[in-house]
Amino acid sequence: MSTLDDVLSDLTAESMQLDQWVAGLAEPAWATVTTPEGWTVTDQVAHLHWTDLASLTALNDPEAFAEMLRAAASDPTGFVDAQSAETALIPPGDLLLEWREGRVELDAALRAVPEGEKVPWFGPPMSPTSMATARIMETWAHGHDIGEALGIAIPQTVRAKHVCHIGVRARGYTYLVHDEPDPGVDVRVELTGPDGESWTWGPADAAERVTGSGYDFALLATRRRHLDDVDVTAEGEHAAHWLTIVQAFAGLPGADPVRLADR
Repeated sequence: MSTLDDVLSDLTAESMQLDQWVAGLAEPAWATVTTPEGWTVTDQVAHLHWTDLASLTALNDPEAFAEMLRAAASDPTGFVDAQSAETALIPPGDLLLEWREGRVELDAALRAVPEGEKVPWFGPPMSPTSMATARIMETWAHGHDIGEALGIAIPQTVRAKHVCHIGVRARGYTYLVHDEPDPGVDVRVELTGPDGESWTWGPADAAERVTGSGYDFALLATRRRHLDDVDVTAEGEHAAHWLTIVQAFAGLPGADPVRLADR
């Protein structure tokens, strides 16, 4: 089981990798489109920075965060995007500096949470370790968008395990956002990390299972790849259906990723 120190170390590494990709960009390159929806490099970094700031608010100012929750409840499908869009108005150079400062503040704030205490969030309250893991997932996913758009050879690291962990743990939530009943069927997940390590979740004797590449499962769970384009397979009806709706992030799933053959 990963400790808070372990997860924060991986969060720093994932953030620094993305930082290095964008730090040398000329300002016009920040307008590079990174998603079919039209998000630019600036939009991606702004979203990460805003979410870090929201996390800091949850950690340091419960009353202000409660107000943020009320605002989000009044606009559940647009609140986060609207806040991120406002943050994206910051000039790229300043945005990068502010994102760096926010990351340092968030690291310190998460370390300062008393043992056993949970942090309020837009979904259920989370432990500091879970919040840091969620920040890795977001940084990994949005960083992949940026790296791919910039033509960078994205390294496959074991940090993808954190993304897979959330994808597996959020299985029940996935049925909820698709307005489907949870079938209550155990699924064994057996994935192989980039270093050859085996990553497993669920009962070893479960009748249904998911197997394949851990890195590919992370891409699938963050909806960065279509099921047809990943080395992930299922045995069993419920496991197979889960792979068609799996997601490691909160909120609505959005459109299905475009198949590579159709791009």
